[in-house]
Amino acid sequence: MTPPTDRPTRFRVPRLARAKQEGRRLTMLTAYDALIAPILESAGVDMLLVGDSLGNVVLGHSSTLPVTLEDMERSTAAVARATSRVLVVADLPFGTYEASPELAFASAARLVKAGAHAVKLEGGRPRCAAVRLLSEGGIPVIGHLGYTPQSENSIGGPRLRGRGDQAEQILADAHGLEEAGAVALVLEMVPADVAGEVTRALTIPTIGIGAGPQTDGQVLVWSDMAGMSEWTPSFVHRFGELGEALRVAAERYVTSVADDSFPGTENYHAT
Repeated sequence: MTPPTDRPTRFRVPRLARAKQEGRRLTMLTAYDALIAPILESAGVDMLLVGDSLGNVVLGHSSTLPVTLEDMERSTAAVARATSRVLVVADLPFGTYEASPELAFASAARLVKAGAHAVKLEGGRPRCAAVRLLSEGGIPVIGHLGYTPQSENSIGGPRLRGRGDQAEQILADAHGLEEAGAVALVLEMVPADVAGEVTRALTIPTIGIGAGPQTDGQVLVWSDMAGMSEWTPSFVHRFGELGEALRVAAERYVTSVADDSFPGTENYHAT
């Protein structure tokens, strides 16, 4: 059968480079399940990142470090099953790629089998061999520089990265990742001028989070963007207040059950 002509076109990896060439800003949000993913897709976002922020947002951990590859497989599969247009990117969690390029490939292959179209890993030039092996093996890779949450124990927690001599290191790492085959680069908590310099120096697109307006695109954790919690990072704009709306809805439910107004006659069949 001929597929319907109005079916949305999948956002695929080659469109990343095309977007940069055309000067079109890229959009990415995190997603972790089959409930939220299709809502975000219907809003027109280009990419959904199944982030290891799953650990903080969904699993209740204080960091991303406890997240397992099995956690990421399950979440990636849910997002992939629930969407048809977005590019699904999955994080390689801590401990699943650092030891060797071969370990990185084995871990990434599991995420691709779960439904990811690309994987993301943290770190600069020490990760280039892994990026090269994955790229040559047909697995697109997105790099991640600046503040790298999986390294929080060694770098001292969330803080701006890229001041002074660190700026030259970030630029060198960015060039190394691009040369190794990375298809895009996330810059997290990097000074805006440094993010701009990296963006202008690369042919692959940069995606910023807390890195100012000069990157080729932006990514946010969806629950931060939608106001699901009382606190959000200073670089986040709250585009909604869904947390308060959900609390009010739940409060109305509790009150309605307590005063016997729910369920009403319209909510069930008497016979």
